[in-house]
Amino acid sequence: MTNDATTSDEAHESDRPGRLLRTERDALIPLLRAADEKAFAAPTCCPGWAVRDVLAHCSAALSRVIESRFEEGVFTAAGNDRDIAERADWPNSRIVDELEHGMTNAGAAIAASKGLFDGVALGEWVHAGDVRDAWGLPGAYAGDGLGDALPLLAAYTKQRAALPLHADLDGFDEPLILGVTDGSRPPARYIGDAPTLIRLYAGRPLDGSRFELAGVTREELTIFN
Repeated sequence: MTNDATTSDEAHESDRPGRLLRTERDALIPLLRAADEKAFAAPTCCPGWAVRDVLAHCSAALSRVIESRFEEGVFTAAGNDRDIAERADWPNSRIVDELEHGMTNAGAAIAASKGLFDGVALGEWVHAGDVRDAWGLPGAYAGDGLGDALPLLAAYTKQRAALPLHADLDGFDEPLILGVTDGSRPPARYIGDAPTLIRLYAGRPLDGSRFELAGVTREELTIFN
């Protein structure tokens, strides 16, 4: 006998990365379509990358997931640079077109990977925050996708065997449990808002954010390179 509730929960969980991408697509793509060409040259917090480079990396990564193109070196720093270089002659509009297609269609392939590529969806969402941050727009590392991004972050920290941390987030009733408890050290503690927690794990600038962090250093939390 099939447990309908369990099946429904599993479907909900497997669609979370795709839903996060589609939610971000609806918010980000109109901003990109309306942006001045010069805005794509704005520097981001990703060393050496302008907004255009971040978007080219994101669109390439999603295209690879959709098309199952994972040759040697894919998703490494050198591989990412090659993907960006391959799009050097593309107009910005073509990069945005590829990104929109990826954010619309990558969900099924990510779900089929059973967690293997969930981090790609989370990384795309973080990079959308990088673009907002570069343009001085509100909502960087926040917005409507945050409710899906936080559980994906928690799962990704477990996948990466990150240090255990209990996060008490402003506006959330229950703590977010991150990392893996192996008995080697007690869980660290974070008190603050969710976007700052994202910044910490993603290694992004904190911009004077106010928070409490005990039992772990900022450098130990970073899981995105």
